[in-house]
Amino acid sequence: MKKKKAVVLFSGGLDSTTALCWALSKGYECLAVSFDYGQRHSRENAAARAIARRLGVRLYEIKLDFPWFKTSSLVNGGMKLPDVKLSKIGRKGDIPSTYVPGRNLVFASAGFSLADAVGAAAVVLGPNVVDYSGYPDCRPAFYRALEKAAAHGTRSGAGGKKIKLLTPLIKLSKAGIARLALKLGAPLELTWSCYSGGKKPCGHCDSCKLRVKGFAEAGLKDPALD
Repeated sequence: MKKKKAVVLFSGGLDSTTALCWALSKGYECLAVSFDYGQRHSRENAAARAIARRLGVRLYEIKLDFPWFKTSSLVNGGMKLPDVKLSKIGRKGDIPSTYVPGRNLVFASAGFSLADAVGAAAVVLGPNVVDYSGYPDCRPAFYRALEKAAAHGTRSGAGGKKIKLLTPLIKLSKAGIARLALKLGAPLELTWSCYSGGKKPCGHCDSCKLRVKGFAEAGLKDPALD
């Protein structure tokens, strides 16, 4: 029996790697998509390549040049990355400077485009709303609406084969994601999460702090820090 295909939006970080391994564990034939959008932590793209090779997954690498993305400190190297207390990360109503305008909307749209082209049954993403940085495009309502919109705007949807949008990590904490990743045998030693993009994780950005918190709460050692 032929496997169903899934398009996985893939950054090479903890969450998207776990989502990719989850999709593979569910029996999907996966096609991964990564994006170079001028992010200062472009090292994540090298991580995505290494992980895709390790897992035997085809990786599409998309380059975007959206000048307005530079309103984000994640893209604009001239802006300072936030360094806030862990307890204040993701505080309701507080959208950090690392938010990239409409990024997940752009990425998900590309994912649906590829899924429509190859007849994939699903688009898989790794957002979560329990431990996150306060980005509005990580909320469940956004993804429910996006799935409905795609059903009206794709050949697959018009033909009665709605492409599912799967967010398996959406209600997991970072600790839960770390546990799931290790259970699935995800190659976490190859992942990269730090926003700074240096040789080693900076330990100061939101992503680093949330990752350290997750592994600590899970009682696990982070393989990427060995």
